[in-house]
Order: sequence, then structure tokens, then C-alpha cells
Amino acid sequence: MIEMILHAFILIGMIVAAILVFSFKDLVSAVVAFGLFSFLLAIEFYLLQAPDVAIAEAAIGAGLTTAAFMIAIRGTTKKEGDEA
Repeated sequence: MIEMILHAFILIGMIVAAILVFSFKDLVSAVVAFGLFSFLLAIEFYLLQAPDVAIAEAAIGAGLTTAAFMIAIRGTTKKEGDEA
């Protein structure tokens, strides 16, 4: 029962993080929300007893992709719709 509640909280958190990714106009905030989404997904994979997939998601999804997005944003504008 507790496991089902934990899954529900993580999935609700993932839905909220996904909505935040698309609603933020500040690109850095959107990338942080994406990193949170990816981290919650890695936790969900771990709870589903797939630790190898969880490690890959945490390393690539939450770590490497978030860092790559931050580097890309540094070379462009900070907010969506801003002119360079």
C-alpha cells in the first residue's frame, strides 16, 4: 500500500514538473524543472526495480542533458521570446 502511494506521489510530481517545463518563460527555470522531471523518472525506474535504467536516466537525463541545455542557454537569450 505504501509503495502504491509513493508511486502516485512521484507520478504526480512528474506531471507537475512536465507542466512547469512548458509553462516557464525563463529558460533556466524550465531546464531546472526538466532536470527535476528526469530525476523523478530515475527514482520511479529504481522503484520499479530497474536500477541499471535508473542509473542511466540519472546520469544522462538529469545530469548530462541538463548541463548541455544550460551551456546552450548561456550562448543564447535567457527568456523565451527575447531578442538577442
